[in-house]
Amino acid sequence: MRYDRDHPHYRWIVLTNTTLGVLLSVLVVMFGRLGDLFGRVRIYNLGFSVFAVSAVALSIDPFHGGSGALWIIVWRVVQGIGGAMLMANSSAILTDAFPARQRGTALGINMVAAVWSYRSLHEVGVRTAGRVDWAGTLTFGLGVTALLTGITYGIQPYGGHPTGWLSPWVLGAVLAGVLLLVAFCVVEATVPDPMFQLTLFRDRVFGLGNFADLMAAIGRGGLQFMLIICLQGIWLPLHGYDYESTPLWAGIYLLPLTVGFLAAGPLAGWLSDRYGPRTFTTGGAVLTGLTFLALLLIPVDFNYWVFALVVLLNGIGSGLFVSPNTATIMSSVPAAQRGAASGMRGTLFNGGNALSLGIFFSLMVVGLAATLPAALNDGLQAQGVSAGAAGEVASLPPVASLFAAFLGFNPIRELLGPTGELDRPGVNAEVLTGQEFFPNLITGPFHTGLVMVFVTAAVMMFLAAVASWFGGDDYVRDEAEELRAVAAP
Repeated sequence: MRYDRDHPHYRWIVLTNTTLGVLLSVLVVMFGRLGDLFGRVRIYNLGFSVFAVSAVALSIDPFHGGSGALWIIVWRVVQGIGGAMLMANSSAILTDAFPARQRGTALGINMVAAVWSYRSLHEVGVRTAGRVDWAGTLTFGLGVTALLTGITYGIQPYGGHPTGWLSPWVLGAVLAGVLLLVAFCVVEATVPDPMFQLTLFRDRVFGLGNFADLMAAIGRGGLQFMLIICLQGIWLPLHGYDYESTPLWAGIYLLPLTVGFLAAGPLAGWLSDRYGPRTFTTGGAVLTGLTFLALLLIPVDFNYWVFALVVLLNGIGSGLFVSPNTATIMSSVPAAQRGAASGMRGTLFNGGNALSLGIFFSLMVVGLAATLPAALNDGLQAQGVSAGAAGEVASLPPVASLFAAFLGFNPIRELLGPTGELDRPGVNAEVLTGQEFFPNLITGPFHTGLVMVFVTAAVMMFLAAVASWFGGDDYVRDEAEELRAVAAP
Protein backbone atom coordinates (compact mmCIF):
# COMPACT_ATOMS: atom_id res chain seq x y z
CA MET A 1 0.00 0.00 0.00
CA ARG A 2 1.86 3.07 -1.24
CA TYR A 3 0.36 6.41 -0.29
CA ASP A 4 -0.36 8.78 -3.19
CA ARG A 5 -1.63 12.26 -2.41
CA ASP A 6 -3.63 12.46 -5.64
CA HIS A 7 -5.19 9.01 -5.36
CA PRO A 8 -4.81 7.62 -1.83
CA HIS A 9 -5.31 3.87 -1.81
CA TYR A 10 -7.07 3.93 1.52
CA ARG A 11 -10.02 5.52 -0.31
CA TRP A 12 -10.87 1.99 -1.48
CA ILE A 13 -10.82 0.80 2.12
CA VAL A 14 -13.16 3.60 3.16
CA LEU A 15 -15.53 2.83 0.29
CA THR A 16 -15.63 -0.93 0.85
CA ASN A 17 -16.23 -0.50 4.58
CA THR A 18 -18.89 2.22 4.31
CA THR A 19 -20.87 1.11 1.23
CA LEU A 20 -22.81 -1.48 3.23
CA GLY A 21 -23.52 0.94 6.06
CA VAL A 22 -24.74 3.69 3.76
CA LEU A 23 -27.04 1.34 1.83
CA LEU A 24 -28.46 -0.12 5.03
CA SER A 25 -29.16 3.40 6.28
CA VAL A 26 -30.82 4.46 3.02
CA LEU A 27 -32.96 1.43 2.16
CA VAL A 28 -34.23 0.02 5.45
CA VAL A 29 -37.16 2.44 5.80
CA MET A 30 -38.31 1.76 2.23
CA PHE A 31 -38.09 -2.02 2.65
CA GLY A 32 -39.82 -1.75 6.01
CA ARG A 33 -42.70 0.08 4.35
CA LEU A 34 -42.78 -2.51 1.54
CA GLY A 35 -43.01 -5.18 4.24
CA ASP A 36 -46.05 -3.41 5.70
CA LEU A 37 -47.66 -3.35 2.25
CA PHE A 38 -46.72 -6.72 0.72
CA GLY A 39 -45.71 -8.95 3.61
CA ARG A 40 -42.74 -8.78 5.98
CA VAL A 41 -41.74 -12.43 5.68
CA ARG A 42 -41.74 -12.23 1.88
CA ILE A 43 -39.35 -9.25 1.89
CA TYR A 44 -37.23 -10.85 4.64
CA ASN A 45 -36.77 -14.12 2.76
CA LEU A 46 -35.93 -12.30 -0.47
CA GLY A 47 -33.32 -10.33 1.44
CA PHE A 48 -31.87 -13.52 2.91
CA SER A 49 -31.34 -14.94 -0.58
CA VAL A 50 -29.75 -11.74 -1.92
CA PHE A 51 -27.48 -11.43 1.11
CA ALA A 52 -26.35 -15.07 0.89
CA VAL A 53 -25.51 -14.87 -2.83
CA SER A 54 -23.53 -11.67 -2.37
CA ALA A 55 -21.62 -13.14 0.60
CA VAL A 56 -20.49 -16.03 -1.62
CA ALA A 57 -19.47 -13.62 -4.40
CA LEU A 58 -17.44 -11.52 -1.95
CA SER A 59 -15.46 -14.59 -0.89
CA ILE A 60 -14.28 -15.43 -4.43
CA ASP A 61 -12.97 -12.10 -5.76
CA PRO A 62 -11.27 -13.12 -9.08
CA PHE A 63 -9.51 -9.78 -9.68
CA HIS A 64 -6.62 -7.81 -8.19
CA GLY A 65 -5.88 -4.15 -7.53
CA GLY A 66 -8.51 -1.60 -8.52
CA SER A 67 -10.60 -4.19 -10.38
CA GLY A 68 -10.70 -6.38 -7.29
CA ALA A 69 -11.74 -3.40 -5.18
CA LEU A 70 -14.54 -2.58 -7.63
CA TRP A 71 -15.74 -6.21 -7.51
CA ILE A 72 -15.98 -5.94 -3.72
CA ILE A 73 -17.75 -2.59 -3.84
CA VAL A 74 -20.35 -3.81 -6.39
CA TRP A 75 -21.13 -6.91 -4.37
CA ARG A 76 -21.20 -4.85 -1.17
CA VAL A 77 -23.92 -2.79 -2.86
CA VAL A 78 -25.89 -5.98 -3.56
CA GLN A 79 -25.22 -7.20 -0.03
CA GLY A 80 -26.42 -3.88 1.34
CA ILE A 81 -29.72 -4.28 -0.51
CA GLY A 82 -30.22 -7.76 0.92
CA GLY A 83 -29.13 -6.65 4.37
CA ALA A 84 -31.59 -3.77 4.30
CA MET A 85 -34.44 -6.20 3.53
CA LEU A 86 -33.39 -8.35 6.50
CA MET A 87 -32.86 -5.55 8.98
CA ALA A 88 -36.01 -3.67 8.02
CA ASN A 89 -38.32 -6.59 8.73
CA SER A 90 -36.68 -8.90 11.29
CA SER A 91 -37.65 -6.87 14.36
CA ALA A 92 -41.17 -6.28 12.99
CA ILE A 93 -41.65 -10.02 12.33
CA LEU A 94 -40.59 -10.91 15.87
CA THR A 95 -42.80 -8.18 17.31
CA ASP A 96 -45.74 -9.63 15.36
CA ALA A 97 -44.98 -13.19 16.44
CA PHE A 98 -44.38 -12.74 20.18
CA PRO A 99 -46.57 -11.26 22.91
CA ALA A 100 -45.36 -8.03 24.44
CA ARG A 101 -43.76 -9.59 27.52
CA GLN A 102 -41.66 -12.03 25.49
CA ARG A 103 -40.27 -9.67 22.87
CA GLY A 104 -37.11 -8.75 24.72
CA THR A 105 -36.11 -12.41 24.85
CA ALA A 106 -37.00 -12.97 21.19
CA LEU A 107 -35.09 -9.92 20.00
CA GLY A 108 -32.15 -10.85 22.21
CA ILE A 109 -31.66 -14.20 20.46
CA ASN A 110 -32.59 -12.88 17.00
CA MET A 111 -28.98 -12.92 15.79
CA VAL A 112 -28.65 -16.74 15.92
CA ALA A 113 -31.82 -17.75 14.09
CA ALA A 114 -31.23 -16.61 10.48
CA VAL A 115 -31.20 -19.96 8.65
CA TRP A 116 -34.10 -21.33 10.66
CA SER A 117 -36.10 -18.18 9.93
CA TYR A 118 -35.63 -18.50 6.17
CA ARG A 119 -37.01 -22.04 6.19
CA SER A 120 -39.71 -21.69 8.83
CA LEU A 121 -41.16 -18.15 8.99
CA HIS A 122 -44.80 -17.59 8.09
CA GLU A 123 -46.64 -14.32 7.79
CA VAL A 124 -48.60 -13.45 10.95
CA GLY A 125 -48.73 -9.66 10.67
CA VAL A 126 -51.57 -7.74 9.08
CA ARG A 127 -50.80 -6.09 5.76
CA THR A 128 -51.94 -2.53 5.28
CA ALA A 129 -53.39 -0.94 2.16
CA GLY A 130 -51.55 1.92 0.53
CA ARG A 131 -49.13 2.95 -2.19
CA VAL A 132 -45.38 3.31 -2.27
CA ASP A 133 -44.28 6.85 -1.42
CA TRP A 134 -41.77 7.40 -4.22
CA ALA A 135 -41.22 11.09 -3.45
CA GLY A 136 -40.41 10.31 0.17
CA THR A 137 -38.24 7.36 -0.81
CA LEU A 138 -36.23 9.46 -3.28
CA THR A 139 -35.65 12.46 -1.00
CA PHE A 140 -34.80 10.26 1.98
CA GLY A 141 -32.44 8.00 0.01
CA LEU A 142 -30.59 10.84 -1.69
CA GLY A 143 -30.43 12.88 1.52
CA VAL A 144 -28.96 10.11 3.68
CA THR A 145 -26.55 9.08 0.91
CA ALA A 146 -25.26 12.63 0.42
CA LEU A 147 -24.93 13.26 4.15
CA LEU A 148 -23.10 10.03 5.00
CA THR A 149 -20.90 10.19 1.90
CA GLY A 150 -19.83 13.71 2.76
CA ILE A 151 -19.02 12.72 6.33
CA THR A 152 -17.08 9.66 5.13
CA TYR A 153 -14.95 11.75 2.76
CA GLY A 154 -14.34 14.19 5.60
CA ILE A 155 -11.54 11.93 6.83
CA GLN A 156 -9.68 12.29 3.51
CA PRO A 157 -7.03 15.05 3.44
CA TYR A 158 -7.83 18.17 1.45
CA GLY A 159 -5.19 20.62 0.29
CA GLY A 160 -2.78 21.17 3.15
CA HIS A 161 -5.25 20.08 5.81
CA PRO A 162 -5.17 16.67 7.55
CA THR A 163 -8.94 16.19 7.04
CA GLY A 164 -11.40 17.11 4.32
CA TRP A 165 -13.82 19.22 6.33
CA LEU A 166 -12.81 22.37 4.47
CA SER A 167 -13.38 20.74 1.08
CA PRO A 168 -16.21 22.39 -0.88
CA TRP A 169 -17.25 18.94 -2.09
CA VAL A 170 -17.59 17.60 1.46
CA LEU A 171 -19.39 20.69 2.74
CA GLY A 172 -21.67 20.70 -0.31
CA ALA A 173 -22.56 17.02 0.16
CA VAL A 174 -23.38 17.52 3.84
CA LEU A 175 -25.48 20.62 3.13
CA ALA A 176 -27.30 18.92 0.24
CA GLY A 177 -28.03 15.93 2.48
CA VAL A 178 -29.50 18.13 5.20
CA LEU A 179 -31.68 20.04 2.70
CA LEU A 180 -32.95 16.82 1.12
CA LEU A 181 -33.86 15.42 4.55
CA VAL A 182 -35.78 18.62 5.29
CA ALA A 183 -37.58 18.13 1.98
CA PHE A 184 -38.32 14.55 3.04
CA CYS A 185 -40.02 15.81 6.20
CA VAL A 186 -42.15 18.21 4.14
CA VAL A 187 -43.13 15.42 1.73
CA GLU A 188 -44.05 13.03 4.54
CA ALA A 189 -46.27 15.66 6.14
CA THR A 190 -48.27 16.20 2.95
CA VAL A 191 -48.61 12.90 1.01
CA PRO A 192 -51.62 10.66 1.80
CA ASP A 193 -49.55 7.44 2.20
CA PRO A 194 -46.18 8.48 3.63
CA MET A 195 -43.25 6.09 3.73
CA PHE A 196 -42.89 6.86 7.43
CA GLN A 197 -45.31 8.50 9.84
CA LEU A 198 -43.22 11.29 11.37
CA THR A 199 -45.90 11.73 14.02
CA LEU A 200 -44.54 8.57 15.65
CA PHE A 201 -41.68 10.67 17.00
CA ARG A 202 -44.21 12.57 19.10
CA ASP A 203 -44.61 9.42 21.16
CA ARG A 204 -42.26 9.82 24.13
CA VAL A 205 -41.17 6.20 24.23
CA PHE A 206 -40.57 5.87 20.49
CA GLY A 207 -38.82 9.23 20.16
CA LEU A 208 -36.52 8.85 23.17
CA GLY A 209 -35.85 5.19 22.38
CA ASN A 210 -34.66 6.05 18.88
CA PHE A 211 -32.62 8.99 20.17
CA ALA A 212 -30.93 6.66 22.66
CA ASP A 213 -30.31 4.13 19.87
CA LEU A 214 -28.71 6.82 17.68
CA MET A 215 -26.46 8.09 20.47
CA ALA A 216 -25.39 4.55 21.36
CA ALA A 217 -24.65 3.76 17.69
CA ILE A 218 -22.46 6.85 17.40
CA GLY A 219 -20.74 6.05 20.70
CA ARG A 220 -20.05 2.40 19.90
CA GLY A 221 -19.65 2.52 16.11
CA GLY A 222 -16.02 3.63 15.87
CA LEU A 223 -14.84 1.77 18.97
CA GLN A 224 -13.74 -1.42 17.26
CA PHE A 225 -11.80 0.43 14.56
CA MET A 226 -9.95 2.47 17.18
CA LEU A 227 -9.11 -0.59 19.25
CA ILE A 228 -7.99 -2.55 16.17
CA ILE A 229 -5.65 0.26 15.12
CA CYS A 230 -4.31 0.46 18.70
CA LEU A 231 -3.65 -3.28 18.72
CA GLN A 232 -2.22 -3.53 15.20
CA GLY A 233 -0.18 -0.33 15.23
CA ILE A 234 1.17 -0.39 18.79
CA TRP A 235 0.45 -3.24 21.17
CA LEU A 236 0.90 -6.32 18.99
CA PRO A 237 4.19 -5.17 17.35
CA LEU A 238 5.59 -4.27 20.78
CA HIS A 239 4.79 -7.81 21.90
CA GLY A 240 6.61 -9.51 19.04
CA TYR A 241 3.90 -9.94 16.38
CA ASP A 242 4.79 -9.27 12.74
CA TYR A 243 2.73 -6.54 11.11
CA GLU A 244 1.41 -9.04 8.55
CA SER A 245 -0.13 -11.20 11.30
CA THR A 246 -1.64 -8.36 13.35
CA PRO A 247 -5.09 -8.30 11.64
CA LEU A 248 -5.74 -11.91 12.71
CA TRP A 249 -4.46 -11.45 16.25
CA ALA A 250 -6.31 -8.18 16.74
CA GLY A 251 -9.56 -10.03 16.05
CA ILE A 252 -8.59 -12.79 18.49
CA TYR A 253 -7.62 -10.39 21.26
CA LEU A 254 -10.93 -8.52 20.86
CA LEU A 255 -13.03 -11.67 21.34
CA PRO A 256 -13.99 -10.65 24.93
CA LEU A 257 -15.93 -7.73 23.41
CA THR A 258 -18.01 -10.11 21.26
CA VAL A 259 -18.43 -12.66 24.05
CA GLY A 260 -19.74 -10.02 26.43
CA PHE A 261 -22.22 -8.71 23.87
CA LEU A 262 -23.54 -12.15 22.88
CA ALA A 263 -23.86 -13.29 26.48
CA ALA A 264 -25.60 -10.18 27.77
CA GLY A 265 -28.04 -9.63 24.88
CA PRO A 266 -30.42 -12.59 25.35
CA LEU A 267 -30.17 -12.39 29.15
CA ALA A 268 -31.01 -8.68 29.17
CA GLY A 269 -33.97 -9.32 26.86
CA TRP A 270 -35.31 -12.05 29.13
CA LEU A 271 -34.89 -9.95 32.27
CA SER A 272 -36.40 -6.85 30.68
CA ASP A 273 -39.54 -8.85 29.84
CA ARG A 274 -40.00 -9.46 33.57
CA TYR A 275 -38.73 -6.30 35.21
CA GLY A 276 -39.09 -3.63 32.52
CA PRO A 277 -36.47 -2.33 30.08
CA ARG A 278 -35.48 0.98 31.68
CA THR A 279 -33.04 -0.46 34.22
CA PHE A 280 -31.20 -2.45 31.58
CA THR A 281 -31.09 0.14 28.80
CA THR A 282 -29.98 2.87 31.21
CA GLY A 283 -27.55 0.65 33.09
CA GLY A 284 -26.09 -0.79 29.89
CA ALA A 285 -25.48 2.65 28.39
CA VAL A 286 -23.86 3.91 31.61
CA LEU A 287 -21.63 0.83 31.87
CA THR A 288 -20.53 1.22 28.24
CA GLY A 289 -19.74 4.91 28.79
CA LEU A 290 -17.70 4.13 31.89
CA THR A 291 -15.65 1.55 30.00
CA PHE A 292 -14.75 4.19 27.42
CA LEU A 293 -13.33 6.32 30.23
CA ALA A 294 -11.62 3.26 31.72
CA LEU A 295 -9.80 2.70 28.42
CA LEU A 296 -8.19 6.10 28.91
CA LEU A 297 -6.83 5.11 32.33
CA ILE A 298 -4.81 2.14 31.10
CA PRO A 299 -1.53 2.76 29.25
CA VAL A 300 -1.31 2.20 25.51
CA ASP A 301 1.17 -0.64 26.21
CA PHE A 302 -1.31 -2.27 28.60
CA ASN A 303 -1.55 -5.50 30.54
CA TYR A 304 -3.75 -7.60 28.29
CA TRP A 305 -5.93 -9.06 31.06
CA VAL A 306 -6.86 -5.58 32.26
CA PHE A 307 -7.70 -4.62 28.68
CA ALA A 308 -9.70 -7.82 28.18
CA LEU A 309 -11.76 -7.12 31.32
CA VAL A 310 -12.56 -3.58 30.16
CA VAL A 311 -13.65 -4.62 26.66
CA LEU A 312 -15.63 -7.55 28.13
CA LEU A 313 -17.55 -5.08 30.30
CA ASN A 314 -18.01 -2.85 27.24
CA GLY A 315 -19.57 -5.76 25.36
CA ILE A 316 -21.79 -6.60 28.33
CA GLY A 317 -22.96 -2.99 28.56
CA SER A 318 -23.79 -2.92 24.86
CA GLY A 319 -25.65 -6.23 25.13
CA LEU A 320 -27.65 -4.98 28.12
CA PHE A 321 -28.75 -1.97 26.08
CA VAL A 322 -29.60 -3.32 22.63
CA SER A 323 -32.38 -5.90 22.95
CA PRO A 324 -34.44 -4.04 25.63
CA ASN A 325 -34.09 -0.84 23.62
CA THR A 326 -35.29 -2.58 20.44
CA ALA A 327 -38.23 -4.18 22.27
CA THR A 328 -39.18 -0.78 23.72
CA ILE A 329 -39.16 0.91 20.31
CA MET A 330 -41.05 -1.84 18.48
CA SER A 331 -43.70 -2.29 21.16
CA SER A 332 -44.49 1.44 21.22
CA VAL A 333 -45.71 1.69 17.61
CA PRO A 334 -49.04 0.67 16.06
CA ALA A 335 -49.06 -2.86 14.65
CA ALA A 336 -49.74 -1.63 11.11
CA GLN A 337 -46.60 0.54 11.08
CA ARG A 338 -44.04 -1.85 12.54
CA GLY A 339 -42.20 -2.42 9.28
CA ALA A 340 -41.57 1.28 8.68
CA ALA A 341 -40.76 1.81 12.35
CA SER A 342 -38.24 -1.04 12.27
CA GLY A 343 -36.75 0.49 9.14
CA MET A 344 -36.38 3.91 10.78
CA ARG A 345 -34.70 2.31 13.78
CA GLY A 346 -32.33 0.53 11.39
CA THR A 347 -31.58 3.78 9.58
CA LEU A 348 -30.69 5.56 12.81
CA PHE A 349 -28.57 2.61 13.98
CA ASN A 350 -26.61 2.22 10.73
CA GLY A 351 -26.44 5.94 10.14
CA GLY A 352 -25.05 6.33 13.65
CA ASN A 353 -22.36 3.76 12.92
CA ALA A 354 -21.36 5.53 9.69
CA LEU A 355 -21.40 8.91 11.46
CA SER A 356 -19.27 7.43 14.21
CA LEU A 357 -16.54 6.33 11.81
CA GLY A 358 -16.42 9.75 10.18
CA ILE A 359 -16.50 11.64 13.47
CA PHE A 360 -14.04 9.43 15.36
CA PHE A 361 -11.52 9.16 12.55
CA SER A 362 -11.66 12.94 12.10
CA LEU A 363 -11.07 13.45 15.84
CA MET A 364 -8.23 10.93 15.81
CA VAL A 365 -6.60 12.53 12.76
CA VAL A 366 -6.88 16.00 14.31
CA GLY A 367 -5.30 14.70 17.52
CA LEU A 368 -2.47 13.01 15.61
CA ALA A 369 -1.88 16.02 13.36
CA ALA A 370 -1.09 18.16 16.40
CA THR A 371 1.92 16.10 17.53
CA LEU A 372 2.76 13.25 15.10
CA PRO A 373 4.54 15.25 12.35
CA ALA A 374 7.13 16.69 14.73
CA ALA A 375 7.66 13.35 16.47
CA LEU A 376 7.98 11.54 13.14
CA ASN A 377 10.38 14.10 11.69
CA ASP A 378 12.68 14.03 14.74
CA GLY A 379 12.54 10.23 15.05
CA LEU A 380 13.43 9.64 11.40
CA GLN A 381 16.34 12.09 11.43
CA ALA A 382 17.67 10.47 14.62
CA GLN A 383 18.01 7.21 12.64
CA GLY A 384 19.93 8.82 9.79
CA VAL A 385 17.11 9.78 7.40
CA SER A 386 17.85 13.01 5.53
CA ALA A 387 16.02 16.13 6.62
CA GLY A 388 14.28 16.45 3.27
CA ALA A 389 12.93 12.89 3.24
CA ALA A 390 11.98 13.05 6.93
CA GLY A 391 10.10 16.29 6.36
CA GLU A 392 8.32 14.85 3.31
CA VAL A 393 7.16 11.76 5.20
CA ALA A 394 6.20 13.77 8.29
CA SER A 395 4.03 16.05 6.13
CA LEU A 396 1.90 13.13 4.89
CA PRO A 397 -1.60 12.98 6.39
CA PRO A 398 -1.75 10.91 9.61
CA VAL A 399 -4.56 8.82 8.13
CA ALA A 400 -1.98 7.17 5.85
CA SER A 401 -0.19 5.70 8.87
CA LEU A 402 -3.47 4.61 10.46
CA PHE A 403 -4.64 2.68 7.42
CA ALA A 404 -1.22 1.14 6.80
CA ALA A 405 -1.33 -0.32 10.33
CA PHE A 406 -4.98 -1.32 9.91
CA LEU A 407 -4.19 -3.33 6.78
CA GLY A 408 -1.26 -5.16 8.37
CA PHE A 409 1.54 -3.25 6.60
CA ASN A 410 4.68 -1.90 8.25
CA PRO A 411 3.83 1.85 8.27
CA ILE A 412 7.43 3.10 8.14
CA ARG A 413 8.34 0.77 5.28
CA GLU A 414 5.27 1.88 3.32
CA LEU A 415 5.80 5.60 3.96
CA LEU A 416 9.59 5.75 3.70
CA GLY A 417 10.17 3.04 1.09
CA PRO A 418 9.34 5.14 -2.00
CA THR A 419 11.95 7.75 -1.00
CA GLY A 420 14.83 5.24 -1.27
CA GLU A 421 16.13 6.28 2.15
CA LEU A 422 16.01 2.75 3.56
CA ASP A 423 18.78 1.71 1.15
CA ARG A 424 21.00 4.75 1.73
CA PRO A 425 24.23 4.26 3.71
CA GLY A 426 24.05 5.61 7.25
CA VAL A 427 20.30 5.02 7.62
CA ASN A 428 19.43 2.54 10.36
CA ALA A 429 16.85 0.67 8.27
CA GLU A 430 16.69 -2.29 10.66
CA VAL A 431 15.58 -0.08 13.53
CA LEU A 432 13.20 1.97 11.40
CA THR A 433 11.35 -1.08 10.07
CA GLY A 434 11.59 -3.07 13.30
CA GLN A 435 8.84 -3.93 15.73
CA GLU A 436 9.42 -1.06 18.17
CA PHE A 437 10.24 2.15 16.26
CA PHE A 438 6.79 3.04 14.94
CA PRO A 439 4.81 1.88 18.03
CA ASN A 440 7.06 3.89 20.37
CA LEU A 441 6.90 6.88 18.04
CA ILE A 442 3.11 6.96 17.72
CA THR A 443 2.17 6.06 21.31
CA GLY A 444 2.04 9.63 22.62
CA PRO A 445 0.23 11.22 19.64
CA PHE A 446 -2.17 8.27 19.40
CA HIS A 447 -3.14 8.58 23.07
CA THR A 448 -3.88 12.26 22.50
CA GLY A 449 -6.30 11.27 19.75
CA LEU A 450 -7.80 8.49 21.87
CA VAL A 451 -8.66 10.99 24.61
CA MET A 452 -10.74 13.02 22.17
CA VAL A 453 -12.40 9.90 20.72
CA PHE A 454 -13.28 8.06 23.93
CA VAL A 455 -14.46 11.14 25.81
CA THR A 456 -16.82 11.89 22.91
CA ALA A 457 -18.00 8.27 22.87
CA ALA A 458 -18.63 8.34 26.62
CA VAL A 459 -20.71 11.52 26.28
CA MET A 460 -22.81 9.84 23.57
CA MET A 461 -23.45 6.82 25.82
CA PHE A 462 -24.42 8.98 28.80
CA LEU A 463 -26.89 10.87 26.59
CA ALA A 464 -28.31 7.48 25.58
CA ALA A 465 -28.65 6.60 29.26
CA VAL A 466 -30.54 9.82 30.04
CA ALA A 467 -32.92 9.27 27.11
CA SER A 468 -33.49 5.63 28.15
CA TRP A 469 -34.30 6.63 31.72
CA PHE A 470 -36.88 9.22 30.70
CA GLY A 471 -38.33 6.85 28.12
CA GLY A 472 -39.70 4.83 31.03
CA ASP A 473 -41.18 1.34 31.20
CA ASP A 474 -44.78 1.97 30.09
CA TYR A 475 -44.30 1.20 26.43
CA VAL A 476 -46.76 -1.58 25.47
CA ARG A 477 -49.71 -0.51 23.31
CA ASP A 478 -53.14 -2.16 23.29
CA GLU A 479 -52.21 -4.10 20.18
CA ALA A 480 -55.21 -6.46 20.20
CA GLU A 481 -57.52 -3.52 19.69
CA GLU A 482 -55.25 -2.09 16.98
CA LEU A 483 -55.15 -5.36 15.06
CA ARG A 484 -58.93 -5.66 15.17
CA ALA A 485 -59.22 -2.14 13.80
CA VAL A 486 -56.76 -2.82 10.98
CA ALA A 487 -58.47 -6.10 10.03
CA ALA A 488 -61.94 -4.60 10.08
CA PRO A 489 -63.44 -3.95 6.60
